Amino acid sequence: MKKQFLASVILASLALSANAQKYKVTIETDMGIIKGILYNNTPQNTANMVKVAKEHGYDSTLFHRIIPEFMIQGGDPDSKNAKPGQMLGGGGLKYTVPAEINDADYHKRGAFGVARDNNPSKAGSAMQFYIVVGKKFTDAELDGIGSRSGHKYTAEQREVLRTQGGAPHLDGNYTVFGEVTQGMDIVDKIVASPRDRSDRPNTDIRILKLRVKKKKKFLFF
Repeated sequence: MKKQFLASVILASLALSANAQKYKVTIETDMGIIKGILYNNTPQNTANMVKVAKEHGYDSTLFHRIIPEFMIQGGDPDSKNAKPGQMLGGGGLKYTVPAEINDADYHKRGAFGVARDNNPSKAGSAMQFYIVVGKKFTDAELDGIGSRSGHKYTAEQREVLRTQGGAPHLDGNYTVFGEVTQGMDIVDKIVASPRDRSDRPNTDIRILKLRVKKKKKFLFF
């Protein structure tokens, strides 16, 4: 009996370990710190952020686009030395990252998404990303969005989008590869900043440092 119990605990622990997210991200901005996790089921996009972060590629870039009830966007390398009023959003690296879109990862409040242009394969920018601020949606609105996008929302996802909010109209078209775990108050502060007609903050909001670390694995026996 004890052996059976121990085996069950081990199997349960292994399952939890397999499902646990491997990477955590810390974004230090001049308005505060945002922390999050990167998903295991988007391996190419997660690995790309790990790579760029190790190369310090995000450091000193701006959150160059902010839209209340929608999202904040950053990571454009052209923003590092941008002049006031300069149009941003077109910068990147010499490659894109393949889309990894699925029904499990959706645009709830706090989701990390990969910015992209209108390429038909929906491949994402190698640097630019956004964090969803979002707004709340009704079941009727979600029904309409789901019928257009083909995204199948679970009861749990619907509850989150009704009570916490998100940007579900992006589902099916952009890769979601992580989520904020701490610091949404900082995201809300950033998105509330005064902005110009191009949605660039009037005062630069800089990513001072973005780091990704591998999480420690814990098995409970």
